[in-house]
Amino acid sequence: MTPSLKLSGIVLDSPDPRELAAFYQRLLGWKVTQDEPDWVKIMPPGDGPGLSFQTETTYVRPTWPAGSGDQQMMIHLDFHVDDLDVAGAHAIEAGAVLAEFQPQDDVRVYLDPAGHPFCLFL
Repeated sequence: MTPSLKLSGIVLDSPDPRELAAFYQRLLGWKVTQDEPDWVKIMPPGDGPGLSFQTETTYVRPTWPAGSGDQQMMIHLDFHVDDLDVAGAHAIEAGAVLAEFQPQDDVRVYLDPAGHPFCLFL
């Protein structure tokens, strides 16, 4: 029998969890629900999994796209948007950087302040 499991959140490592949480708070408009020295959590309005950010003192930024021997990304976030240009401008205003390599016309890859890739897609 499979136990009842509900995803409550996704955790991203960072050398500065408050900086990364502040970026995603600006990007998504979510509220901080937990703020500790090495851990910050933001939650969407209503129900659904949140995002948490924890200190990793030996954090190494992933390379996008990664080549042989490069630090690989371990996870990335996908966000559905209505308009790539508007959402992309908002992401940049929040502190994201447009990745140099873009794999598809209907997806835009951005890097958050810690270098985690995330995608905006139609």
